[in-house]
Amino acid sequence: MTRKTPARPRWTLSRRTTWVTLVVVAVVSVLVTASIGAVIVPVSDILAVLAGGDASDPGNDAILRLVRLPRIATSAIAGAALGVAGLQMQTLFRNALADPYILGANSGASLGVAIVSLAGGAGGPAFVGAVAGAGRVGVVLAAAAGAAVVLGVILVMATWVRNAVTLLLIGVMLGSVTGALVSVLIVTADPTAVQKYMIWGLGTFSSTSWGDLAVAAPIVLGTIVIVFFTVRPLNALLLGEGYARSMGVDLRVARTVTLLSAALLSGVVTAFCGPVGFLGLVIPHLVRGLLRTSDHRIVIPGCALVGATLAVWCGALADLPGERMALPLNAVTAIIGAPVVITVLLRGRREGGSV
Repeated sequence: MTRKTPARPRWTLSRRTTWVTLVVVAVVSVLVTASIGAVIVPVSDILAVLAGGDASDPGNDAILRLVRLPRIATSAIAGAALGVAGLQMQTLFRNALADPYILGANSGASLGVAIVSLAGGAGGPAFVGAVAGAGRVGVVLAAAAGAAVVLGVILVMATWVRNAVTLLLIGVMLGSVTGALVSVLIVTADPTAVQKYMIWGLGTFSSTSWGDLAVAAPIVLGTIVIVFFTVRPLNALLLGEGYARSMGVDLRVARTVTLLSAALLSGVVTAFCGPVGFLGLVIPHLVRGLLRTSDHRIVIPGCALVGATLAVWCGALADLPGERMALPLNAVTAIIGAPVVITVLLRGRREGGSV
């Protein structure tokens, strides 16, 4: 049976209800996750701070401004970015298991951090030692540089390779090579440095400041806006490259813009939060299951909203034990995400739909 690309998104009553519910859940999630923790903060204090005022208690005010609100903002931005990037990769490669890191941007960022963390000591090159000595700024710069290098290689390959599957395999091979280089650095590095690197690899939403967000937020939001201009080629690619070409889509341009925007979204998240896994894989499936459509005019904003909400909860649960202890973020995303996507997939199959 021949499938047709969607002509116009149909805003049925059921779909409108779903969207209203998602927005309400997002708002409630922000209030609840800002309230819970080692110290319970009243919702009235949260609303006062969000409105630009002060909390009734100076301690609560400091907790909200310095800890919880930056974490929530970081979580929301990262979740939206990974959700949209994951959707792009799954559509471009027509692969349900694709995620934002499938082309190796994550591995490139990890290699950059490994170089400055594991080879930035006294025996390393002077410029590497200088970056390593810059602390968190150095880690962010190293991660961004590593992701950019891999992205550059992928974009060059994209101009030569016409087949998306071949490009996907090249990305996987690049990820394997960078992973091997990281393994070599780990074996030869100081155990203390290795421990710090491994902690970075667990991912976190709690280490960013408002200054970091001032850099990350405009990049992510601007890139998501650009993604909206690729709705037509993405919808055409749902039926394969041959169909998209017959519809007049310039596949080279569409592929380049999609790869660049997805890599930029995932690269920014990795640079500031570490390699946050699973969200980019789960969110597109969850959104398509909830909204019962694959039309990118609907699922792109859906992935941004649901991704932000799910990430906010993951960040809160990771920090729930208290200041002296935090759970690995990637463990939390996997524990929450796996049952969610399995439930959505089984529900879609039982109802005869496609997710």
